[in-house]
Amino acid sequence: MQPDKRTQTILDGFGTYFEGAATHLAIAPGRVNLIGEHTDYNEGFVLPVALDRDVRVLFRSRDDGRVRLYALEFDSWADFEIGATKRSSQLWPSYVQGVGLELADLGVELKGFEGVVSGNVPRGSGLSSSAALEIAAAKAFLTAANQIHTLTGPQLARAAQKAENEFVGVNCGIMDQFISTLGEEGHALLIDCRSLDYRRVPFPEGVSLVIGNTKASRSLAGSAYNERRAQCEDGVHRLQAAVPDITALRDVSRDDLEAHRSLLPATVFRRCRHVVSENERVLKTVDALEGGDFRVVGRLMDASHESLRDDYEVSSEALDRMVESMRSHPGCLGARLTGAGFGGCAVALVEAGTEKDVREAVQEAYAKAMNLWPEVYISPPSAGARVLPLNAGSY
Repeated sequence: MQPDKRTQTILDGFGTYFEGAATHLAIAPGRVNLIGEHTDYNEGFVLPVALDRDVRVLFRSRDDGRVRLYALEFDSWADFEIGATKRSSQLWPSYVQGVGLELADLGVELKGFEGVVSGNVPRGSGLSSSAALEIAAAKAFLTAANQIHTLTGPQLARAAQKAENEFVGVNCGIMDQFISTLGEEGHALLIDCRSLDYRRVPFPEGVSLVIGNTKASRSLAGSAYNERRAQCEDGVHRLQAAVPDITALRDVSRDDLEAHRSLLPATVFRRCRHVVSENERVLKTVDALEGGDFRVVGRLMDASHESLRDDYEVSSEALDRMVESMRSHPGCLGARLTGAGFGGCAVALVEAGTEKDVREAVQEAYAKAMNLWPEVYISPPSAGARVLPLNAGSY
């Protein structure tokens, strides 16, 4: 089988920077969250989908404990010994280095490897390019050490999350690494962020996903994330006076929240109302997908955006205009912001066959509204991380 154009570019890159041939190709996708925003750190439910955009590591093992990688898009090298704790002056090698530290901490006997890294997940867009890099690197580490079956998918996802939290210093949840590891073609993934139980939800034929990148800054997302998280924790603490058994907003029903509204400051109440209602919407979306009721899914996505905009207050003019642009085409069944908010991307559920028309409508309407040309991606629910042996001719 002939490699696709992108894989051939990576193969050519390997030939430029290393002598001899690579043996394996690790692939890990980015993701879009269909619904379930800001529920993960409240021990709730999320429903992400793996994208057909990914990070790839073309590599071969070494006989020592050294890792040498060249990143095509960054035109830069990572070169470190496994176990080294001094971070690179660049950011991208830290994700790889941190994953190695976490795998070693789990008792995996690692070997070095060398190769080329390439990704087409848009960076800084909220589509989890960092998690894709972590999971692709983890697969490469395990393959090079002949330990690919040592860890389960959830264990691998947790190790990558811990690397990002503790070594890179980004306080992310588990969703991104989970879907990158465990996604399946033609399926969304329902994740219980308390138990880490999960199940794959078939994504029916007849609908597709269109993702619009606002190209707007997400600079406010970090500080707002910390503030919203603190407000949710405050809400739980106040509600415990009336409902002592709760430990997270996951445990709060809409009736309980309304009954004890007087315990909460108005802003904290709205934050809690978003999380409680969003958890309900995730489970209703799963039921609608399994029942093939696309229009219900679309209405739930619309309601999610309104809740994120009005109760959680993490939307922005750019995201609102993007969602409006998506909804302007009759093929769009529903649309919402996806990710932390303030910038980044929105996702639309569209009728199959209308994807390109929706993309053109979004580009025209958004550019007119914001004087900024967006990037618009079309993606089916795609496969999770995998490693391909190159001698098998599979690309």
